[in-house]
Amino acid sequence: MRIVVDLNRCQGYAQCAFLAPEVFVMHGEEGLLYDPEPDEAQREKLARAVAACPVQAILVDAVETPGAPDPTAAAGAPAEAVTRER
Repeated sequence: MRIVVDLNRCQGYAQCAFLAPEVFVMHGEEGLLYDPEPDEAQREKLARAVAACPVQAILVDAVETPGAPDPTAAAGAPAEAVTRER
């Protein structure tokens, strides 16, 4: 999984650093440092940090909730029948 933080949007509330300290670290009062490719073991903490960001500055690629249905799969359709338009 990969993450990107929009540092122009980030306001330094530090909710992410509080909820996922292995991924996010505050540098000073407003600077944020983060691991763009966190370990898979951080998935649950990362999901909480993303949800807690008051300005929605954290963008995540390929973070799925374990046990959740695949959002790209059509209901009842075989996986090969699902197409995505770009």
